[in-house]
Amino acid sequence: MELKVYVDRLSQPSRAIVIFCKVNKIDFEEVGIELLKGQHLTPEFKEINPMGKVPAIVVDGKFKLFESHAILIFLASACPGVADHWYPADPYRRAEIHSILDWHHSNLRRGSTEFIQNTLLAPFFGRPLNPQAAAEAEKVLSSSLSKIEALWLKESGQFLHGSSQPSIADLCLVCEIMQLEFLGETDRNRILGPFKKIQRWIEDTKNATNPYFDEVHQSIFAAKAKLQMPS
Repeated sequence: MELKVYVDRLSQPSRAIVIFCKVNKIDFEEVGIELLKGQHLTPEFKEINPMGKVPAIVVDGKFKLFESHAILIFLASACPGVADHWYPADPYRRAEIHSILDWHHSNLRRGSTEFIQNTLLAPFFGRPLNPQAAAEAEKVLSSSLSKIEALWLKESGQFLHGSSQPSIADLCLVCEIMQLEFLGETDRNRILGPFKKIQRWIEDTKNATNPYFDEVHQSIFAAKAKLQMPS
């Protein structure tokens, strides 16, 4: 299988795809699409993903797929050698993973993306900061973190639903939360500080996927320095 992966490592779902491929020794060509340069909006890229978003993949020059959750499910199903814990064959465990992934988009992702955009990144995309939208997004973000701790992080295991090994849902959600590394230390600690289970889970997911997790997330810290954001 010839696999091209179109990503920007500043994008949290893009990082999840790249880490997954590296951890599972999936052979792929990474094609950089720079969001800050508007490369996701070019006619050439919209031939691959008409939605104009990353990530996207092209398989064997013919099959095109976008949406990170769908990509991860496809790769886990189609690529040989992917460990079962990432996307278990058991239909009940798969259903639990799908439930978390469906919840992710309109809760954790909405909160984190809108908060980061409206406190930091909007001007780089030609939009003004919106403190009111940021405040509302922080409420969604904090509520989402509370739900993860209450519903899915159990004492019986290190990962979601008490599992002893990570699934694609763990990787997606942790990469989402890592977007908070763009923030200054005060804001990040205010948001994540109350959630000790979340902090342990992030470290467990890093450890389970390193050295690739740290390697891929260097993009955030490099961009933060380049954009002269507060440390």
